[in-house]
Amino acid sequence: MATVELTKDNFDEIIGKSDFVIVDFWAPWCGPCRSFAPVFEATSEKHEGIVFAKVNTEAEQELAAHFNIRSIPTLMIFREQVIIYSQPGALPGAQFESLVDKAKALDMAEVHRQIAEQQGSQQA
Repeated sequence: MATVELTKDNFDEIIGKSDFVIVDFWAPWCGPCRSFAPVFEATSEKHEGIVFAKVNTEAEQELAAHFNIRSIPTLMIFREQVIIYSQPGALPGAQFESLVDKAKALDMAEVHRQIAEQQGSQQA
């Protein structure tokens, strides 16, 4: 699957309609970003059903600020509109594949239960 370019105009729609989205925050001038791009692209082709998206932090400064992106590349994984991973740094192919597999295996019912529990205790 080809990567999708995320902008402030399509971000909510893509995240809202997709159960599994992996976002690469990058910039054209960033050497590690350019090195990671082929890894991101190759991995995207191996995983149907996952949206692989890129945010150019130069062009989409509002999005980068919203997610408090301070270092690039930064990877962010959304499952069912919940951020389950957010870390700066380029990953080697095998490590990125392992991360995707762990994200796939995550029990989202348990994640949602924990979020609801946390929100309930904060309101009390």
